Amino acid sequence: MAAYLDHSIIRSCLKTWGQAWLLLIVICWLPAHAADEEVSSITTALGIETTEQVVTDDSTTSANEVAESSEPLPAPPVINGQSTNNAQIETTPSLQTDSDIRQRIKGIFSEIEGLQAVDVSVAQGVVTLTGETPNEKKAQQAINLTNRLTDVVTVDDRIDRTLDVQDNVTTVYQTLKAQVKNLVKALPLLLVGLVIFILVTWLGSWLSNRKKMWQRLTPNPFVAELLAQTVKVIFIVFGLILALSLIGAETILGTLLGGAGVIGIAVGFAVKDTIENYIASLMLSIRQPFRARDHIVINQQEGIVVRLTSRATILMTLDGNQLRIPNAEVFKGTILNYTKNPERRFTFELGVDANNDPLAAIKVGIDAINDLTFVLDNPKAMAVITNVGDSNIVLEFQIWVNQSETDFAKARSIAIRETKHALENAGFSLPEPIYRLRFNKKLEKALEHMQGSLDTSSATAHKPRVSATPIITHDDHDELPSIDDKDKQKAKARAKHILQGHDAKEVLDARPNDKLMEKVEQEIAESSDETDLLDSASPQE
Repeated sequence: MAAYLDHSIIRSCLKTWGQAWLLLIVICWLPAHAADEEVSSITTALGIETTEQVVTDDSTTSANEVAESSEPLPAPPVINGQSTNNAQIETTPSLQTDSDIRQRIKGIFSEIEGLQAVDVSVAQGVVTLTGETPNEKKAQQAINLTNRLTDVVTVDDRIDRTLDVQDNVTTVYQTLKAQVKNLVKALPLLLVGLVIFILVTWLGSWLSNRKKMWQRLTPNPFVAELLAQTVKVIFIVFGLILALSLIGAETILGTLLGGAGVIGIAVGFAVKDTIENYIASLMLSIRQPFRARDHIVINQQEGIVVRLTSRATILMTLDGNQLRIPNAEVFKGTILNYTKNPERRFTFELGVDANNDPLAAIKVGIDAINDLTFVLDNPKAMAVITNVGDSNIVLEFQIWVNQSETDFAKARSIAIRETKHALENAGFSLPEPIYRLRFNKKLEKALEHMQGSLDTSSATAHKPRVSATPIITHDDHDELPSIDDKDKQKAKARAKHILQGHDAKEVLDARPNDKLMEKVEQEIAESSDETDLLDSASPQE
């Protein structure tokens, strides 16, 4: 009974191990068989005859060996003109296989122009190519075709590139001739495509020229022009796509777009500043930070606005010169617009004697300023004490004017004059800087002794002499104010006589000069090829 159990157990174990081994063989064989069928279908589609032999020392081939010999063959790489086939190399060579490879290659070469003179020899799966080809292109074609065959171990390139002029020229001539024939056949289709392209492009141009329609869509002239040009470009591209699709050349469009993208990047870097100015022009035309005839300052460049173009802002400087500022600098710069708020303040400083009351001087000066016709009552003029110097008290006067009706520089000049005269007429002195010199006692005695000796010598000689040495007295300071007062009175009398002349009114007239504005109007009226992006109808920030 025990022996029977032992035998039954052994038999069941053997049976189980056998089933497991058979299942493993089936699992390994099925993918190999599927791969073998895939390779056979691919080679049949390509028209390549292959001969597969699995040779072993035993008469029976295992499933693992069949799976290894029937793996799909990868595409062979080409290295320096020679091709290497990565297929599995047979263990036992076959003369029949070498002969089949040679016949198949010769048959293929006989059907291709330029490869008929190539000789083929095969030994142990190694294909040696000899003979002649017209150029390198044909030699590479022969190598690539040879390497596509199965059972080819490697290709030995010994082909002689003759580079014969007649052969190469004949090939090129025949190719061009065939292309010309195809072009002649395709001429009617090309003409139809050209007509479609012209019609679509004309339609886009017609739409882009409808300026009133685009201006109704957007009040900004620059944005309207940009929309019109964008629509025109879209129609041109659409017409090109239709024409190329009609003649079956869609791939050309992809090539053109790819090349245009690369060229666009290169051109973009080359004209970066121009593109920056164009984008700045777009933003300025939308924002409208100033109008024509506005008096502005851009990055310390002062002038009156003439026009805004797609590249630059044109100003008329106060000197009467034309100034062009790139729009990129205008957009990024600091803009000071004097015309936006016509009320403008100017300031000036005057110093009075330290012994005078500064508040009383302020009242006298403000009263004189308020008597001027161009000074605004609101905001009213005022003055403050800014500094107390060594010999005077500095007063700052602040006056408001309407610069649209008053010349700013003239008004400031007249206000300074009237304030100065009012202070002087009221008894306030405008002192000059005073420097005090101090000497030690020994030097003072030496100077006094020198002066006494000079007086004695002059009395002895009975001759008048001019002394160049400083004379220190204590009465000179008291005599100076009287001399200054006489000079001031003479100066006032002279000024009164001059200002009573016929042309004196122009000096005291604070109205702006119309000559500069006339030049600005002439510049604005002149026709220009560049569109003016300033529009009074557009909203202003």
